[in-house]
Amino acid sequence: MTATDPALMTAEEMLGHFAACTLSPLEALQAVTERVARLNPSINAFAVMNPAALAEAGASEARWRAGRPIGALDGVPCTVKDLVDVAGLPTRRGSRLTDATPAAEDAPSVMGLRQAGAVIIGKTTTTEFGWKSPGDCPLHGITRNPWNLHHTPGGSSSGAGAAAAAGFGPLHIGTDAGGSIRIPAAWSGVVGLKPSFGLVPQWPLGAFAAVAVLGPMTRTVRDAALMLGALARADIRDPFCLPDDPRDWRDGIEDGVAGMRVAVLRRPGFEAAVDWEGIAAVEQAAQFLVDAGAEVEEADPGLPDTREIFSRVWGVALTRLVHSHPETRRHMLDKGLAEVAAANGGMTAVEFMEAEAMRIAAAHAMARFHRRFDLVLCPTVPNPPPLADAPTVNPVEALWSNWAPWTFAFNLTRQPAISVPMGFAQNGLPRAVQIAAAQYRDDLVLRAARVLEEAQPFAVPELG
Repeated sequence: MTATDPALMTAEEMLGHFAACTLSPLEALQAVTERVARLNPSINAFAVMNPAALAEAGASEARWRAGRPIGALDGVPCTVKDLVDVAGLPTRRGSRLTDATPAAEDAPSVMGLRQAGAVIIGKTTTTEFGWKSPGDCPLHGITRNPWNLHHTPGGSSSGAGAAAAAGFGPLHIGTDAGGSIRIPAAWSGVVGLKPSFGLVPQWPLGAFAAVAVLGPMTRTVRDAALMLGALARADIRDPFCLPDDPRDWRDGIEDGVAGMRVAVLRRPGFEAAVDWEGIAAVEQAAQFLVDAGAEVEEADPGLPDTREIFSRVWGVALTRLVHSHPETRRHMLDKGLAEVAAANGGMTAVEFMEAEAMRIAAAHAMARFHRRFDLVLCPTVPNPPPLADAPTVNPVEALWSNWAPWTFAFNLTRQPAISVPMGFAQNGLPRAVQIAAAQYRDDLVLRAARVLEEAQPFAVPELG
């Protein structure tokens, strides 16, 4: 056993120890599960644990002893958000209305992790059907922020964000239709990558299929890149995924940003809220990029009102979701879902198609913008995380005022975006910034995020 707690190691560090025979996958799993047993009762990051994890770690240990690891993540503990199928475990989606029958097969992303040798330790909590940013759901209750248990870690990938921050293993799958990877990454003080649409295959598709993606949530940028290589493998079940391109996304990640042009975005199509500490984080990140050789300036891509576009996309998807359940059972849903459905129930097909046309216009605007700029820098969230026990009030307005004003535009345009920790606010909770690049230039957001990580190293909360 090494002197460093294996539960707090990065995936890269773990793999180095496995190769050197100074740590085994079984020892790594034991360290993580002991930490989960000690800390998770107060955090509530897990929907279900995987009883097969011990056998998976044992098989990995045998492979390492034989000098035959099967993939780039062999033996590394991982978690999966409970919107994603894991064979043998139920997919409850945070809802009391879902079936507890175990899934029959792995989702493409989980299959990718298994093929790389990862050990699935459990499934993490999500808001009900991934619909909102505060981290609570009717089925599993409230998930709390490891930095301060009175606050939310964010959502909808609430358990993944909390697990990453708390040291419950190095690699975590999140999903993101309007910010559900990046918001909890920002509020939990970890790295969250929303890949380009289609890079990571998804099946079954959820309520937000046209804008949703799946990606890594980790404590380091390099681990996010490492994990992306296992996730981004083509799968015939997703007809919209990109052709297979097996690569190590860490290649070139240390090349820096010298000579790149970076636009600081102040207006994502409307006057988005952000507090002074969020602005200060962006200014600090901009200076780090300048110090690394980038050219940074404020610029406006001329986006349409992305608030109006996403409100329709989000609202129609949730209305359809609510109406898919019998009226006699809808009282079991999160009450905010009924509010959103009531607000959007009268939308016409023409209005919805107009939103789709505006979404495409936003994508075109950003594509043109990236002919001038390699990267976009902006806030991830408008404010520090709210209280975990606070009720959800006026969710239709909260979407663009308190939750996701800075994140949902990049779902509409389908380009990659990453949230990176950027120090702490005065209340001791994490701050963050967001970096985006042109569609399919995920390599550039990883390079820039790595520059910021090197300039502003981050840590896990001291939980004992």
